[in-house]
Amino acid sequence: MTEREEHERFGHLVRLGWDLRGLGYDISLVMPATGSPVLQMCTKTGVKLHITAIRRYCGWVFTWRPWWARLWRRDRWVVAHADNAAAIIAAEVSA
Repeated sequence: MTEREEHERFGHLVRLGWDLRGLGYDISLVMPATGSPVLQMCTKTGVKLHITAIRRYCGWVFTWRPWWARLWRRDRWVVAHADNAAAIIAAEVSA
């Protein structure tokens, strides 16, 4: 992944973090020494989710999973450029 793509990923995660924070969720941006940044979201029920931005054929998407899940669920994603991405994720994780 190029440096430009890493900056894009970071920008998407920061924007989503601010949007989720505005909806009342506890958010942390995790920046590991190696690997990609991850947004950690604590749901209203206390479940911690890891949200990442991934480049796909349709552009950047957010995907999420509980902290304990080993595999990404393929049906848990939303296009990163969506104005309501935070609202979609909040609705999905509270359902």
